Amino acid sequence: MKIYTKKGDSGTTQLIGGTRVPKHHLRTEAYGTLDELTAMLGVLYDRLPDKKMKEEITRIQNHLFTLGTFVALDPVKAELKNGKPRLDIPPLKEDHIRWLEERIDAHQSELPPMAHFIIPGGYLPASWAHVCRTVARRAERRLTALHEREPLNPLYLAYINRLSDYLFVLARKLSSLSRAEERKWIP
Repeated sequence: MKIYTKKGDSGTTQLIGGTRVPKHHLRTEAYGTLDELTAMLGVLYDRLPDKKMKEEITRIQNHLFTLGTFVALDPVKAELKNGKPRLDIPPLKEDHIRWLEERIDAHQSELPPMAHFIIPGGYLPASWAHVCRTVARRAERRLTALHEREPLNPLYLAYINRLSDYLFVLARKLSSLSRAEERKWIP
């Protein structure tokens, strides 16, 4: 299989289901930002000091691939079976969000309470977690914009919102483990 098809040379891409849309379509922007976040998480993964954290990031990357696949579906033309997209991929569920919440709570339980806003920096892996958090927030903005026009499963929005919270807490945890001082914003 060749990596290039030349079909996108005119500035369009194909959704799952066959519809061609501009590469700047809201749906393309949304799943493209999820793809960017997945790649950024790969950079974070390469800098993590802990096997368990790497396993968490790998699990999240798999969740994001799933989410991106469902966002890339043409909501009208995708082949349906019993009213649901015909994919051999299980969709995101409440359990995925619950897992993120459990990880947030576990990491946060080991951190001192926050008294200030935090300025990213001070330890490279923590800084990368903050970069990933900001890309997650952008993905959330893209998903909510798409959701206004073409309603999505509300779990997608909840998952990406919780993910940015997870990444914030992970950044704090990484700073704490490295004994890096959190850089406080003092207005």
